[in-house]
Amino acid sequence: MSLEEEIGRQVPEDLVHMIPVNSLSVVDYPRLEGEDLEHTQLLLTSETTLPPILVHRPTMRVIDGMHRLRVARLRAQQEIPARFFEGSEADAFVLAVQSNVRHGLPLTLSDRTAAAARITQSHPQWSDRAIARVSGLSPKTIAAIRRRSTEDIPPSNTRIGRDGRVRPINAAEGRVRAGRLIAANPGMPLREVAKEAGISVGTAHDVRERLLSGRDLVPARSRRTAPAAGPEERTEEDIPQLAARAAGPTALRGRDRNPVALLQILRKDPSLRFTETGRALLRLFDAQAQVVQKWDRLVDSVPQHCAEMIVDLADDYARSWHEFAAQLRTVAHDGDRRISG
Repeated sequence: MSLEEEIGRQVPEDLVHMIPVNSLSVVDYPRLEGEDLEHTQLLLTSETTLPPILVHRPTMRVIDGMHRLRVARLRAQQEIPARFFEGSEADAFVLAVQSNVRHGLPLTLSDRTAAAARITQSHPQWSDRAIARVSGLSPKTIAAIRRRSTEDIPPSNTRIGRDGRVRPINAAEGRVRAGRLIAANPGMPLREVAKEAGISVGTAHDVRERLLSGRDLVPARSRRTAPAAGPEERTEEDIPQLAARAAGPTALRGRDRNPVALLQILRKDPSLRFTETGRALLRLFDAQAQVVQKWDRLVDSVPQHCAEMIVDLADDYARSWHEFAAQLRTVAHDGDRRISG
């Protein structure tokens, strides 16, 4: 259910009351210029039964029906049919804007712009789309209005969308927040992760899968549109550390000595995927894997006059790889001894 529908639910459609005309007031209305005399005259001469007006019961202010009330007074009516809204004054104003955008005499652009500015202040948690829906403006216009009208309001990290769900303003922040939660509490239910991070359960599931596979928590499309990260937001170092914690030591357990299987594991390791030297090493292994898969064709395709030079080069690179492996094995053994000691 959308936000406007949630507010509208507080107005019982089947409960119409006859209330004294002189008990009502028309103040705090979204029409900046007040009554439109031509529209009042049109209603006055109409023989159609006018629908009930909408009244904010706590204050007896007219939410929707200023011109109908004016007609009733011109006709010297003592009472007028009305429906009541019991919500807050802020919500009453939202309902007034919403009602006058959708039917009757439309609000002018100036009316809607001023109303939207007020709603961004009274309902700062509402998303641009939610306010746009109520005010009849575009989300981009609401975003510009919000920037101008909320300078003195502390920024919020979330917005309430049209469906009433709370979401982070920057989806990337919510994903990183979820990643930290999952890394710190691997057994935490995804519903709790989603609630704490302000994201959907589906997004939380995607974050967990990305952590375990060593991929970036934030999809490329979101990284392109996300604002620059602040001190508490995502850094390039965050993703590998979170992924390593989420994957844990089980990532390399029971590994097959088959080179293809080993390379598959290494490709998912965040400490390689998210460092420049690690990516360079993976590219070298990928190239080597392609060479191994094409041994026979490569041997057959080598020109005879180049064979000796290619043999020497292959031997040289093979010795370099052996030297690299020997040095790395020494480093790994030293690390094992330090850990066991």
